[in-house]
Amino acid sequence: MKAEPIPYDDADRAAVMVMLLEDDQAANILSQLEPHELRLLGEKMCALGEIQPEVIAHAIANFVERTEKMGMIVHDRIGHVRSLMTRAVGDIKADNLMQRIQPDPPKAATLELARWLNPQAIVPLVKGEHPQAIAVLLVQLDPEVAAEVLHSLPTEIQPEVVHRIATLGPVSPEAIQMLEELMHRKIGERHGQAALSIGGAKEAADIINNAGKAMEKRVMTEITKLDKQLAKDIENEMFKFEHLFVLPPQAMGSLLREVDNDSLIDALKGIAENERDVFFAAMSSRAADGVKDEIAARGRTKLADVVAAQKAIVAVARRLSNEGVIVFGVGGGGDDEYV
Repeated sequence: MKAEPIPYDDADRAAVMVMLLEDDQAANILSQLEPHELRLLGEKMCALGEIQPEVIAHAIANFVERTEKMGMIVHDRIGHVRSLMTRAVGDIKADNLMQRIQPDPPKAATLELARWLNPQAIVPLVKGEHPQAIAVLLVQLDPEVAAEVLHSLPTEIQPEVVHRIATLGPVSPEAIQMLEELMHRKIGERHGQAALSIGGAKEAADIINNAGKAMEKRVMTEITKLDKQLAKDIENEMFKFEHLFVLPPQAMGSLLREVDNDSLIDALKGIAENERDVFFAAMSSRAADGVKDEIAARGRTKLADVVAAQKAIVAVARRLSNEGVIVFGVGGGGDDEYV
């Protein structure tokens, strides 16, 4: 029987690792994932088929390699500690102990539930609401979902909503409670809990990147009028090196023709081998092999040089985007979108 090919995708390796765990351990990990992460991992797990020993060994080796380079990530650390305490001394003692260790943060149960709804279910919840309330809600959602919801709003309030997303500061418990009660009344049920996230330039950029070129131009023009520095901060988040990974070969080819070879080599040194494929796919086989040889021959490269090279390529990509040569984002629909 022919062995399954070793997966090179991070999500494939994660799926293998989860399948190796006991059911309780796997369920605990899955419960901490974001909706889009859970969907992707579920798809990968269903598609694995028979898992050969070499696939398992590869996944474990990759996991060990990654964990050697990082510490313990703080992801729901309080929840993890609470779970351990409950197992050790029971529910009642653990609850009292955790109240002294870490008092409960403000609850946002219905807001957490909203993160699992599709755009068609969310749109009726936000229409007619105050832009501040809409902004706080949108930063809870996946950028793709938030972009579709943003498209449903009247065009005159779209810039104000994005502006509020990018400038959200500390949100008072009273404001959180008011929004929670509003959402609870509209959704009609409570489910789960989560501390309220706070937006910023990155969240605003993620939503705009998925909202389509026409909306980007309209919204960013208005944001620039309101706050030039904020507009610059959002633009910096909208254009990052990893955003180039989704460019189709033709657009990538247009970009590479404007990039010098030394910058390309330094930039590619800073990303994983499988992430380089989108660049190689836009080259001839001979040119791609030549770049691969140069990457291997260059040896260790300073992180500062990698960052500088990636920023230089992003600057070229931004210029080409402004000129209409290449297009970022998947688009969020609307009458003013064309392909």
